[in-house]
Amino acid sequence: MLRLLSSAALTCLLAALLLPVLAVALSWLQLDWQGAGILLEMSRTVLPDYTLTTLVLCLSVALGVALVGMGTACAVTLFDFPGRRTFEWALLLPLAMPAYVVAYAYTDFLQYAGPLQSWLRTALGLQGRLLPEVRSLGGAVLVFTLALYPYVYLLARTALAERAVHLMEAARLLGAPLSRRIREVALPLARPAVSAGVALALMETLADFGVSSYFGIQTFTAGIYKAWLAMDDRMAAAQLATVLLVVVASLLHIESSAQKRMRFAVGRGGRAGAADALPTPLRGQRAVLAWLACALPIALGFVAPVLFMLRPLTAGWDGLPWSAFVQWSINSVWLAGLTAALATGLALALAFALRRRPTGLNRAAVRLVSLGYAVPGAVIVVGLLLPVGWLQAAAPQTAVGYWVTATALGIVWAYLVRFSAVALQSVQSGYSRISPSFDDSARMLGSTGWGLLSRVHWPLLKRSVAAAGLLVFVDVMKELPATLVLRPFNSDTLAVVTYQLARDERLGEAALPALALVLVGLLPVALLSRTLRSR
Repeated sequence: MLRLLSSAALTCLLAALLLPVLAVALSWLQLDWQGAGILLEMSRTVLPDYTLTTLVLCLSVALGVALVGMGTACAVTLFDFPGRRTFEWALLLPLAMPAYVVAYAYTDFLQYAGPLQSWLRTALGLQGRLLPEVRSLGGAVLVFTLALYPYVYLLARTALAERAVHLMEAARLLGAPLSRRIREVALPLARPAVSAGVALALMETLADFGVSSYFGIQTFTAGIYKAWLAMDDRMAAAQLATVLLVVVASLLHIESSAQKRMRFAVGRGGRAGAADALPTPLRGQRAVLAWLACALPIALGFVAPVLFMLRPLTAGWDGLPWSAFVQWSINSVWLAGLTAALATGLALALAFALRRRPTGLNRAAVRLVSLGYAVPGAVIVVGLLLPVGWLQAAAPQTAVGYWVTATALGIVWAYLVRFSAVALQSVQSGYSRISPSFDDSARMLGSTGWGLLSRVHWPLLKRSVAAAGLLVFVDVMKELPATLVLRPFNSDTLAVVTYQLARDERLGEAALPALALVLVGLLPVALLSRTLRSR
């Protein structure tokens, strides 16, 4: 009986987490002549622009994050130069910067009325615009590259650290020059990791709304919100969301395949002999170039945006809305804390169920929940609001619309769909370090079920569960697309207020919540840096 109840609960949970994706897919069943006409009109007008802009943006960001991430990973892993130990963790700092905060910071500093161009016009005695427009496709590529290259850096660095130093040393003993060692040993070894990191960066790029909306770029995510909120056309929004979902699914397949190749490449050799080989020391001009290659991404992706946001913050310190800031922080912390607790509990229950009974249903549940992080927030919003509209049309007296749009239920639901995968990955990582023999010994001593979890697993999973809660907490604090639409009335969060103030050109006021988000984002970066240093 308990097994039937647990299976029913698991099925209901999966249905709730899969509802947004299923609703978007099922929306095509409602396609009528009017909807077909709208789709045809979109294919003639906005859809080519969305497709071309998104394609150019993704290709440019992929090239940028691959070059920066791979270059910095090779520098700190394969070579030894002054400051290398500091760069190993400092290169992760841009992860703490939401991409939309980087966009606001550079816009405030580099725009026509910004301090840099004003100073240049005064110093040179010139008039007009002296720098290219920041709010452009090229500006968006720069922002995403600076904010997302750590995905490639982290995976490439891990792959290279496993075997590259040892194999590079072997190639050197065989007489291969440095350029050939990098080209024929390091780059092929890191290719799967780079592919996985690029796929993750592109998922974040496609899911972004803050940068594309602020820069006025016609991407699919911006088009979804425009179709839903400005044009009040749910069918058009659902069709755009479907296209975006297909693209993200393709990227997810690429990332999964790359991860499998990466595990195979690492697993066979492990770290054998890596400790016996040392990175190649660099001197003179090469050391300077390596130092600059690592310092520039940190300076442009973290240090400069923070300084740019501090300037308007300190200039208008007396007029900052401190009382409102406290309320925004409370709303953000409350939603993030609630979601982190629920997502961590869900991840722990799923991981424990899979540990006890690796049945097909449990494996499918874990696999489906793991896919949630790849679903953009815009798709989740459409997928949650579409069923609400269907229910209200079928039963006008129902209160489902109120509970989803006017309370915390809808936004927490969307958060769980998107971020439960983050918690699940961390908890499963903790379980991978617990030997199955512990379970066998506990069963022989009479501990099963809850006793096994509380007495054996929990003491060994505390750090992994805490890390899972922290990661979900920070991700929810920075989430913008879903929060912008589904947040309860009169409960603005730091992310939403930052976007609204920046959109209204009140960047001095936007600096305070933006820097608060950066400060919170430093927590998982510090945790990740500590983990890397302990290896």
